[in-house]
Amino acid sequence: MVALVALLGLAIWSIKRHKDPHLQLDTDAPLEKLVTSISGMALGMPIGGNAVEIFENGRFFDGLLEDIAAAKCSVHFETFLWKEGRLGSRMAEAFSARARAGVQVRLVLDANGCKKMGSEAQRRMREAGCQLAMYHPRTLKNIGVVLERDHRKLAILDGRVAWVGGHCVVDEWLGDARSRGEVRDLSVRLRGPIVHAVQSAFSENWVEVTGKLFVGDDVFPPLERAGDTVAHLASVKPEGSAPAVKILHHAVICCARKRIWIQNPYFIPEPDAVQAFADAVKRGVDVRIMVPAAEASDMPVVQHAAHRNFQRLLDGGVRIFEYGRTLLHQKVMTIDGAWCAVGSSNFDDRSFETNDEITLGFLDAALARRLEEIFEADARHCVELDAARWRRRGTLHKLQDSALYLFNEVL
Repeated sequence: MVALVALLGLAIWSIKRHKDPHLQLDTDAPLEKLVTSISGMALGMPIGGNAVEIFENGRFFDGLLEDIAAAKCSVHFETFLWKEGRLGSRMAEAFSARARAGVQVRLVLDANGCKKMGSEAQRRMREAGCQLAMYHPRTLKNIGVVLERDHRKLAILDGRVAWVGGHCVVDEWLGDARSRGEVRDLSVRLRGPIVHAVQSAFSENWVEVTGKLFVGDDVFPPLERAGDTVAHLASVKPEGSAPAVKILHHAVICCARKRIWIQNPYFIPEPDAVQAFADAVKRGVDVRIMVPAAEASDMPVVQHAAHRNFQRLLDGGVRIFEYGRTLLHQKVMTIDGAWCAVGSSNFDDRSFETNDEITLGFLDAALARRLEEIFEADARHCVELDAARWRRRGTLHKLQDSALYLFNEVL
């Protein structure tokens, strides 16, 4: 029995080792010259001719619901979290109305994150003709993948408009981040050829769960240029090797020469990433990280696990800001004022190695500057941590941080 347990442990370690290599990159080229390489390493490709609009807080749902109502051929939607409430009812009715109008409506919903969406919403949509696919429900046949969750948040309308970001179908996402009951979040609306890439990401989990394929101009129409933004997508999680989202995040950190500004709600970098941030500071890079304060987070245990590495980051010259107004949920990176990213991925092992995620990178200085302005505005509601003061935090706090960090890969 001992030998069997040891063999099983060795097998698990081996599997994780192949998915978690020590990523290294040495280059002097500026990031804007490396987008083709970076996107290729992340199993994507740069696609020009796109238009990107930023939607903050509850305004996201105003725009999304308008696009759903205007859809004539297909509505595709994928989310991790849906809870019963006013927003859930509005979304269910929007999908139902399109299905009753003859539009093909397909939804991929994470079975764990959407378990509180309510049977009424599901019944209403199914009766209207919506096709619902529940991702990895807790059944015996899914025992080998039950920890793998679909954490993506995206929508594609008529194959021509796509939405990607962090918004969840929960009433707290309806407000304007004015208090603890209103989540701070950000998503983007996309038009142009990149929409096909987002549609492909949706098809991955749709086909896995249903076995059904979809083809034709209703879902993959010819797409013309809609703007000047170059975009690329990272979402693939190849079996037994480093996931694309992880490669993308690590690579751009190593390429930065001026600024790395990150907003992320669950920030637990592994040692290699901590070192990459410190190395960036040594190169003269202005590295700033914004996370929610533990008391404002919906997952304070995650924040305390993150605290365990804050001292190394602060000692390495990284500036850390804690947002205390409400839950800061957006997942945003800007690099050197030239490149930026928005998506669903948290900066932790669960997102990088286990969950299905989606991150979109953009080569667009104006868009990057707008996201930097958002960072600066949010910083007014933050407390910046001080390395010396952080070192003096209480013993109980330190013990709690270290204990919870032991579970960082499953938080």
